[in-house]
Amino acid sequence: MQSEADSRAGLDAEVDARRERKFWTAMGMYAVLAVLVWFTLGEGSTSVLGRRVEIRCIPLFVLGTFVFRSYIAREAEKIRRRSQQ
Repeated sequence: MQSEADSRAGLDAEVDARRERKFWTAMGMYAVLAVLVWFTLGEGSTSVLGRRVEIRCIPLFVLGTFVFRSYIAREAEKIRRRSQQ
């Protein structure tokens, strides 16, 4: 019969694996969206804060911020879990 600690460790490992799978699924979806943005939007440009910027760069920047936020949230959760153990 498994001890409670072994059972808890197995559950934690399963939760960690599920989180990793979700993270990489999200990264894949962000990549798909970035490819769609690149090939869907035209090659025009617009003025942003007084500078000319390719129209494609704006949604790619927004997607990049989502990627960065997802990465930071993942790392923060890892640190929280380590500090609890």
